[in-house]
Amino acid sequence: MPVTIAIVEDNAGICEELQQILSEDPDCSCVCVCRNLHTALREIPARNPDVIIMDIRLPDGSGIDATARLKRLLPRSEIMIYTVYEESDEIFRALEAGAGGYLLKETAPEELLRSIHEIRQGGVPMTGEVARKVIQAFRRQPAKSEPLTSREDEILHLLAQGFLTKEISAQLSISMDTVKSHLKHIYGKLHVRTRTEAVIKYLQ
Repeated sequence: MPVTIAIVEDNAGICEELQQILSEDPDCSCVCVCRNLHTALREIPARNPDVIIMDIRLPDGSGIDATARLKRLLPRSEIMIYTVYEESDEIFRALEAGAGGYLLKETAPEELLRSIHEIRQGGVPMTGEVARKVIQAFRRQPAKSEPLTSREDEILHLLAQGFLTKEISAQLSISMDTVKSHLKHIYGKLHVRTRTEAVIKYLQ
């Protein structure tokens, strides 16, 4: 079945562009387009989309606030920020609100489509500039709830870069079951339940 997608974007031209990009992928289906926060909170829960593409600056509120509210209503929906803003504060506020990805609007159409499928599969897609800022903060702030082993630290570092389980497995030449076992231990030590929460908790 195709990935169902909702768009939250106030710019009509960008809305049309996104719809056109999605229409070119038979594995994507746009089920809802909202131009403001109020409409998004009213319409999107009823559609229960797999992925929500979210702008940050909306005419009647913040897309980051919308992300937090929609994640409470739709915990299984993945929210991907799609914005021109690449300030560190915006990035970490969005991730803390529950966003699972962060793309800049300069992202190429093929990369956007790849990111939609990636986030649906449990990845954390980020534009290169955004990923670099996350990694830099990651290196500056290695605080942990409990000490991680060197292997767990290595896996969490790859997790912060958006690698999927199978990609971490290939990168480290270990089995996927071993990666999953390490992730389980990491989540337990950091007292979190998801990949995004693990990265945010580690950064803090």
